[in-house]
Amino acid sequence: MQKVAVILSGCGVFDGAEIHESCAALLALHRAGAEAVICAPSGPQLHVMNHAAGEPAEGESRDILAESARIARGEITPLAEMDPNEVCAVLLPGGFGAAKNLCNFATDANECTVHPEVQDFLLRAQGAGKPLGAMCIAPVVLARVFGADLKPRLTIGNDPTTADLVNQMGAQHVGCAADEIVVDVANRIVTTPAYMLAGNIGEVFDGADKFVVKLLEMCS
Repeated sequence: MQKVAVILSGCGVFDGAEIHESCAALLALHRAGAEAVICAPSGPQLHVMNHAAGEPAEGESRDILAESARIARGEITPLAEMDPNEVCAVLLPGGFGAAKNLCNFATDANECTVHPEVQDFLLRAQGAGKPLGAMCIAPVVLARVFGADLKPRLTIGNDPTTADLVNQMGAQHVGCAADEIVVDVANRIVTTPAYMLAGNIGEVFDGADKFVVKLLEMCS
């Protein structure tokens, strides 16, 4: 059975991994006969959001790994303990956590840096020839890690401001519909806009299905 590392960034659209996108990816992997190995880096989130109020919850602090375990139903592996040679691919769902916790794109834009555990794992995975997939805003992580050297083709949908920042990091942004994917064959990278563009959960799931099928095809 193919195993795919799914890197989460917390739990919740405004401060962690987007739950619909994470579930869409996990369901698509299951239906394709693959096993998801859910993992996350350790350390505090940038902040904690009150999702009902849409504003930061003052005085609260949560750990990325502990919050990600909510989506994983407790079955989660610290990213620092993951061996990329034990999986066939790597998948990053979106959500603001990708831009706040996996990297600091939300605050530093194209000058952002990537969480050390995430950068180390992605570099080792790419060096081992593993295909990489990212949804929604998560492609900015790949743009930061690989933009200067690989110039990957990827998408965050069609937002011109974000697309320009992606290009400034060395990647090549490609416009894409919510339920479609962009495939960089040379660099073995697949991306899909998901909620960067999707108007409903159905479009997210449609894009996730195509995205996962292509990612697993690249494993062979």
